[in-house]
Amino acid sequence: WERPILTDSGGFQVFSLAANRKLTEEGAWFRSHIDGSKHLFTPESVVDIERSIGADIMMALDECPPGTADIDYARKSLRLTQRWLERGWKRYKETEGKYGYRQAYFPIVQGVVYPELRRDAAKHVADLGADGNAIGGLAVGEPTEVMYDMIEVVNEILPADKPRYLMGVGTPANILEAIDRGVDMMDCVMPTRNGRNGMLFTAHGIMNMRNRKWADDFSPIQEDGPSYVDRTYTKAYLRHLFISDEILAMQIASIHNLAFYLWLVGEARRHIIAGDFKVWKTEMVERVTRRL
Repeated sequence: WERPILTDSGGFQVFSLAANRKLTEEGAWFRSHIDGSKHLFTPESVVDIERSIGADIMMALDECPPGTADIDYARKSLRLTQRWLERGWKRYKETEGKYGYRQAYFPIVQGVVYPELRRDAAKHVADLGADGNAIGGLAVGEPTEVMYDMIEVVNEILPADKPRYLMGVGTPANILEAIDRGVDMMDCVMPTRNGRNGMLFTAHGIMNMRNRKWADDFSPIQEDGPSYVDRTYTKAYLRHLFISDEILAMQIASIHNLAFYLWLVGEARRHIIAGDFKVWKTEMVERVTRRL
């Protein structure tokens, strides 16, 4: 794969697989859901693994608490993440890549929904002087407006001349609002996960391709869409594939959604350069959230 690779550290899995793990100062213990064997992720071993994978951007091991965590747990969790970060950063600085090119290491800002913790975490991360910085622990149960508030709090501190990476977000509207608040990078499973379940994101709104309304609609999926699938297949055909449980439905929908997301961020960049991003964003957020 001769293009950039970013590897996560396992921090989100620490959150999402809570029933199968135990956190200690040493690291995160996992019990395999396959054979019950125990495995330990440490800040140092995660750096070593990511070095071996050859990632261009490697993430630090962190704990990602739920968005509903109380402040005492959030503070305890953040301190653990910060101690892990110090160890991971040390390992990163004393090791080199195996494949003849430099690898970046991004620390992650945590702190749940508490501004004082987020500011503390952002300053700690910014002071390291890493190649880029990540914002984690959002879109995990907190209200959307609170997520936006936390992005603003953190981005007041994270340097603007280094990439700001918002992890695990999100809908087209989330992405546009995050860009408006100074975010440069995002990742999310939503285009393919929702696509596999029949949800198509478009510049005109959201389509549920299982709905009966598309059964006799033989117009293209999206006449002005960014992907060949938009003009090759009809809405009626795609609905038929979903109703028939054909895997081709998931493929078409995933290709469409990925192409749309790429188009959306490309347009965002174009409007930033043109100087009219805020006006375009306001209109586009209203459009992409409609239900068609």
